[in-house]
Amino acid sequence: MATIDEDLAQLERDIRQLKIEYDAFFGGGRKRPPTEIEWRIELLTKRYAERGGDLKYGQRFRFNNLAQTYAKYKDVFRKRLAQREEGIIQRHFGAAAKAIEAERSKTHPESTTAVPAAGAAETQPFRVVCSEPDKETEKVDQLYTAFLQAKQNAGEETSKLSKTGFKEFLRKKTKDLQEKKNCRDVEYVVEVVDGQVKLKALVKS
Repeated sequence: MATIDEDLAQLERDIRQLKIEYDAFFGGGRKRPPTEIEWRIELLTKRYAERGGDLKYGQRFRFNNLAQTYAKYKDVFRKRLAQREEGIIQRHFGAAAKAIEAERSKTHPESTTAVPAAGAAETQPFRVVCSEPDKETEKVDQLYTAFLQAKQNAGEETSKLSKTGFKEFLRKKTKDLQEKKNCRDVEYVVEVVDGQVKLKALVKS
């Protein structure tokens, strides 16, 4: 049975995926709304709304934050579906979703989620410091997820990306910089510059 933290992590992933799949649906990339993911989210939000007393303070804060974000997304989806049924063309759904995330980051700057939510990479670069990528698997996974999510949000091609290839690149890049710059730590930054996602490697003194 999944723990509360595992359920909350799954809830966050599902909300992020829901946004991506609704983007695809409204853009013509899929024929039906992602009802299965929406059903899973509804099930989890209902479960933990009823079990609020079982959550620790940090867990409750995280759940409330996710539930509020989902409620805002759901409202955008509902209005967009209504416009679609009425034949009204609206081509700015992605911008609306990103605006929601920007508002979320301003309202809850103390959020401790390690990986940026959908759209967050455009307003807040994701940073992680590595010295031994082979041993720092959690950091590498977080960086890969942030990079992949940022590229998806920016509408860039991601089919050629793989976690294995990314880890190998990170290992070689870190080793190369350590040898050339005589340093131990390398800071990797995922950010959006002029609409394009960049992964920068900075030497830490």
